[in-house]
Amino acid sequence: MVDKQLRSCIVWECACGSGELSNVLEEHGYNVLSTDLIYRNFGRGGVDFFKCHEIFNGDIITNPPYKYAKEFCDHALELVPEGNKVAMFLRLNFLEGKSRRKLFDENPPKTIYVASGRINCYKNGVREGADVGAQAYAWYIWEKGYKGETVVKWFN
Repeated sequence: MVDKQLRSCIVWECACGSGELSNVLEEHGYNVLSTDLIYRNFGRGGVDFFKCHEIFNGDIITNPPYKYAKEFCDHALELVPEGNKVAMFLRLNFLEGKSRRKLFDENPPKTIYVASGRINCYKNGVREGADVGAQAYAWYIWEKGYKGETVVKWFN
């Protein structure tokens, strides 16, 4: 679920893995820059997102490694200019926790799209196990500078 206003804009998929998300974005007409710390036969490997400090004049969309999810959100919001978007595909329980409260207070997501059914995310694209996942996921969409209330919607 990506905001239709992002189409034809440049999008940085900064944890592209083997390209699942990048490919879907490109199929829907987005101009995608795909990078990752580790090269997995897709995009440009060896790019440490946290060592990138130039303003990125586009939108950042990714499914970051969960243990660094907050850091990815914080850094992405530092890198985009006012009005640009950051979209992160994260576990629904990312909403919990005192350590993330400051992020939501200072930079409330404009919209959170909750998956109404469980989604199975495969590590590195390897499809093993059940077809239905055990985790609840959501798309968290920030528009840098937005200070209103977060709207919650559902998809699938």
